[in-house]
Amino acid sequence: MSDVYKRPTWDEYFMEVCNAIAKRATCDRGRSGCVIAKDNQILVTGYVGAPAGLPHCDEVGHQLKKMIHEDGSVTTHCVRTVHAEQNAICQAAKRGIAIANATLYCRMTPCRTCAMLIINCGITRVVCQRRYHDNADSEAMFKAANISLEYVYNETQQYEQQ
Repeated sequence: MSDVYKRPTWDEYFMEVCNAIAKRATCDRGRSGCVIAKDNQILVTGYVGAPAGLPHCDEVGHQLKKMIHEDGSVTTHCVRTVHAEQNAICQAAKRGIAIANATLYCRMTPCRTCAMLIINCGITRVVCQRRYHDNADSEAMFKAANISLEYVYNETQQYEQQ
């Protein structure tokens, strides 16, 4: 008896593409990808990497910064890279592609800066594979901006030097 083929939903399909895009990422701390889609069509993609022409983490190592939060907790972030969401938004701007009212697919909850860009671009829905360890600000901003935020898995993404 053979298994019956189950066609992926649009969200499953775009998340699979997002994971494929993430394979191009050049920072091994959180290889991440992003897909922005509208009306079931991919508009742009992006992945984590240094700005064009600058050295990548995979070549020269990470540029880590510690952030101390109001509650006293400390998180570590690599600042050498442009985030996948930022790169996808830049690609849309560079190519003149409108992304208002689109859905953004990403591997982890967007950071605070990415969340602000997503809000200002008019994206109305964000689908994340997993939570990011430093996501409280982003979740609050999306809620205040009335942007739908959904998780495929309700767990935090784990990686080295988190």
